Amino acid sequence: MKYRSEFQMRSLFLTGRILHCSPPSSCAIHSLRGKAIIVASALLTLWSIAPANIKAASAKNHRASLQLKSDAFKSGDAIPSRYTCEGKDTSPALSWTNPPTGTKSFTLIVTDPDAPAHTWVHWVIYNLPASARSIREGVPQVEQIPGGAVQGSNDFNKLGYGGPCPPSGKPHRYFFHLYALDTRLSLKPGATREEVEQAMKGHILAEGELMGLYGHQ
Repeated sequence: MKYRSEFQMRSLFLTGRILHCSPPSSCAIHSLRGKAIIVASALLTLWSIAPANIKAASAKNHRASLQLKSDAFKSGDAIPSRYTCEGKDTSPALSWTNPPTGTKSFTLIVTDPDAPAHTWVHWVIYNLPASARSIREGVPQVEQIPGGAVQGSNDFNKLGYGGPCPPSGKPHRYFFHLYALDTRLSLKPGATREEVEQAMKGHILAEGELMGLYGHQ
């Protein structure tokens, strides 16, 4: 036949029998480059169609860490009743390590994932100044506290801190989660946890966590 079929030509091309190289060793280099390009292209394609939760998890793994602690209790220990609905229901003092360069504000969210109906929100406070390294005990339940920080709504339908108040049974876990952000949030007082988390997307530089336990006495 005068012309090879398209299938034959493609086979010859893929096997390298019509690819002329000078010197011959350059064929190997071209082949390796071609394979590298194909692999890189495939990885980029897979990443572009990866679910948002996988990308978010990857970003989270690359964030810096903050060490968050309290003088009232150590991580994993029981929260004293003073900071619960069975005591004075006052917020505990918290402190943390230096954040990454570029931090513009901090956000603190306190939740109970063991609540019967859904994860219960106990405290939302945002736009803590970048210079802050602690929160004193007993933050009042007001819209804005000294320094410019703003308080959101908790699931008790109140502003500020609402302490642990679980039903009888196994102690619940209470997570104090601190975020260092590269921006200040343009949210009014009383914002919900969902609104704050949405506003934080793409702005988290570092985060830290403190977990305490409390069971109804």
